[in-house]
Amino acid sequence: MGQVEDGRPYRWGRLYAALRAGQGFAAVGRVVPVTAGELKRATGSPRAVFEGFLRTAGLDVLAARQRGGTVAEAAAVAFADVARLLPPEPMARTNLTRAEAEHFRRGYEAQLAEYRKAWEGLVG
Repeated sequence: MGQVEDGRPYRWGRLYAALRAGQGFAAVGRVVPVTAGELKRATGSPRAVFEGFLRTAGLDVLAARQRGGTVAEAAAVAFADVARLLPPEPMARTNLTRAEAEHFRRGYEAQLAEYRKAWEGLVG
């Protein structure tokens, strides 16, 4: 049996964190952790949530990069992470099971922790 970190929901959680980071850097120059409700919405239909973020990802990275400094650097890394974490296979449009949602949350928190360590002060 594989580890949680090897599973798709875990990787999707990491992708969610990268997408949220890009949006946060663009909007306010920092990343604000998600609420329980936002996380539940994301695990309810991850593909739809990802599609929503991806519609504006290019504009988000442009806006964040124009802020300059550490925010611009962090945005470039988060955007590269989005490209690296996008699944190379089709994603279902269905809800995640409870176990999958927990793995998604763990992936999200792991990616957020990496960002927090790399950019102290820019990640809540």
